[in-house]
Amino acid sequence: MLSSMTPTIVEKDGKLKLVVGTPGGSTIITSVFQTIVNILDFQMDAAAAVAQPRFHHQWLPDSIQVEKGGLSDTVVAQLKSKGHAFKFRKQYGRVEAILVTPDGRLQGGADPRGDDHAAGY
Repeated sequence: MLSSMTPTIVEKDGKLKLVVGTPGGSTIITSVFQTIVNILDFQMDAAAAVAQPRFHHQWLPDSIQVEKGGLSDTVVAQLKSKGHAFKFRKQYGRVEAILVTPDGRLQGGADPRGDDHAAGY
């Protein structure tokens, strides 16, 4: 089941690095993956990573779902020229993440698409 693909725990050198999860059925995998890439590859903090625009594609329906800013206009035009269909969505997913910073502090990221917020004590 696609809906059982979350939460995701990421370790580095045997130590906790990141915990991330979201509801969303078939969009769970891409939402979680894009958030992990934003943090690990693009060095974003947790809040910025979960707030980034997203895109999603699956076999059926055969269209690329894109939030505003999820793909550049150039990429959309190139994909359309190759026959891809698009569905532009206001939003999807509500990712939550906890990142362990290099100094061991916990950094929360709550998706601004919902009424979520990150708080600590």
